Amino acid sequence: MNQANQYQICDADNHYYEPLDACTRYLPKEFKARGVQFITTGGRTTCLMGEKVSHFIPNPTFAPVAVPGCADDYYRGLTPMHKTIGEVMELEPECRASFREREARLAVMDEEGIDKTFLFPTFGYGLEEGLASDPEAAMATITAFNRWVDDDWGYNYKGRIYAAPILCLADPDAAIVELERVLAGGAAVVTMRPAPAVCVGGRRSIGDPVYDGIWSRLSEAQVPVAFHISDSGYQRYMADWGDHSEFRPIARGDMTMGKLIYQERPIFDTIAAMTVHGVFKRNPNLRIASIENGALWLPLLIKKLTKAYYQKTIDTFGEPPLDTLRRSLWVSPYAEDDFPELIELLGVEQILMGSDWPHAEGLAHPREYVQLLEGLSAKDKSLIMRDNFLAFAPRTSA
Repeated sequence: MNQANQYQICDADNHYYEPLDACTRYLPKEFKARGVQFITTGGRTTCLMGEKVSHFIPNPTFAPVAVPGCADDYYRGLTPMHKTIGEVMELEPECRASFREREARLAVMDEEGIDKTFLFPTFGYGLEEGLASDPEAAMATITAFNRWVDDDWGYNYKGRIYAAPILCLADPDAAIVELERVLAGGAAVVTMRPAPAVCVGGRRSIGDPVYDGIWSRLSEAQVPVAFHISDSGYQRYMADWGDHSEFRPIARGDMTMGKLIYQERPIFDTIAAMTVHGVFKRNPNLRIASIENGALWLPLLIKKLTKAYYQKTIDTFGEPPLDTLRRSLWVSPYAEDDFPELIELLGVEQILMGSDWPHAEGLAHPREYVQLLEGLSAKDKSLIMRDNFLAFAPRTSA
């Protein structure tokens, strides 16, 4: 038997590529000019967010599109010296059916030995920051996007594909209404960007008590939150260091400093804020995960939180922070991360397998993830490849 197939893999990080109407199919007419628009000139399609050009996804048609896993070695640091992302990227002329259609995706899952998967946005992770100047439009656009997600993929499709709606906290009251809607629709997981909430009048910590109703409802429903790497708005800080002020993850040259911090810093700050602002103290059963943010940030965060706890410089913990995170936090590490170190720090039960398929930086074949776990016991491999996913999101095993 194939070593991977024996586990009936549960993959915590799969993606789709959105069609152009993903944000507009259900967007109310009054937000047409304030939301997402596309303009095609000379055969090239450009995205406008709030009537401003967005470079988050330079080619929002996804035609051509990257071959799955073609840049895996590049992002692991295994390519020859001085190669650029452009030099290692391989392209296909059009999206495969499995990138956009759920039955075709199920066929690929069968080939890869994947029983269940979380399904996350690609383009969608740029919406909240792209519309940050108009929080009302951000809320309306993301709500419309979530309805498209359910249409095309389903929050729970055949007990195998769990497409995550985006939870936007721009308006706490509207966020509760949207949360109740997606929970009633069968959502097993919701996703957020690691960042402060964009609100009228500025930004706000997601640990602010104004959001307690959301965290308590998620806890009650046993529906976890997946914090996935996104445009978290941090590029505006990097402009002070000479970078471009807009997050351009695929561009070269204008995110010199941003490339160093955009993976680890937003998730570090997000988990820190939730901890020191008392979210886990008030909601001890809340489950969250860090997806595609790597794990380099975690040892430093635990060290700093623990120091603050024992020095009593912060009085909102309620318990040693490591105990909190070992109960409430799951992590899907990068392939190049130190798995033994992470297991020793957080516990093997908190590690999620995530292939990032079909993105260029992910694995070409998700079943090969098990090769990263050499040296672990069969039991621990099973926990990471399947069992932890089911424990993290109880609705997936219902």
